[in-house]
Amino acid sequence: MDEPVYHVPALLTETIDGLNIKPDGVYVDCTFGGGGHAREMLKRLGNNGKLIGFDQDEDAFGNIPQDERFIFVHSNFKYLKNFLQFHRIEKVDGILADLGVSFHHFDEAERGFSFRYDGELDMRMNKKSGLTAAKVLNTYSEEQLADVFYLYGELHNARKIARTIVNYRADNKFDRIFPFIQVLKPFFGREKEKKDMARVFQALRIEVNREMEVLKSLLKQCVEVLSEDGRLVVLTYHSLEDRLVKNFIRSGNFEGKLEKDFFGNVIAPLKAVNNKVIIAGDEEVAANPRARSAKLRIATLNH
Repeated sequence: MDEPVYHVPALLTETIDGLNIKPDGVYVDCTFGGGGHAREMLKRLGNNGKLIGFDQDEDAFGNIPQDERFIFVHSNFKYLKNFLQFHRIEKVDGILADLGVSFHHFDEAERGFSFRYDGELDMRMNKKSGLTAAKVLNTYSEEQLADVFYLYGELHNARKIARTIVNYRADNKFDRIFPFIQVLKPFFGREKEKKDMARVFQALRIEVNREMEVLKSLLKQCVEVLSEDGRLVVLTYHSLEDRLVKNFIRSGNFEGKLEKDFFGNVIAPLKAVNNKVIIAGDEEVAANPRARSAKLRIATLNH
């Protein structure tokens, strides 16, 4: 029987090519996971190259390559600068962040990432974190819940969903996935049920893992640690992430507000290498359906 696949990276060739790897360079894989990107990066590095891989999930330990050029950091990539300083690294030649959730997380019922299985309402990337999806549902106010579903799930009936959750928990406790789904079913028509349920789970996952705040922190730090011709390569899977990355590369802020100098040049610390976002072709989507939503953006420092 075949072992389950931990993760199949989307746009793998385009991502690694985008890093423009130098054999003796220093690179960071912010989302090590199954190690798919890391293995390809190590193939292009010479004996003096170095790769630092970040992952806060202890399940990633089983994928660490036995390679003296590789340093594994069991932590969230929001601590990028701290750990680079710890390892006495001032500048890096490339930073990769694949922001998608791995197959492994979706297929582990008890991790709570998927509405296909009845598991605990967990959704923590870091199992030691105190905030779970159940805690969000059981303790957040109606207004807080509405904001989570509207901002992170882009659900137009977010307020009604929040009110129903608060009413339900007056006599019940949210702890498992299937009972939670039953509470939500009246809000979604059969034809859009899976899509809308995915948005609900996305919103909870983003809140539990503070994904937007962490991404913002990473983008700011990249500007400080990239070498002069270093590359930032980011794979996003939903519009919220992509908008943040696109705006920051374009304008240096997350709102996308352009500031120009006296000569009319945009003042921004990064510049896009690919002005048009890179997406997967039909052949890759057919082999890996999750690649359909992947968007790849590449940037370098603006001089």
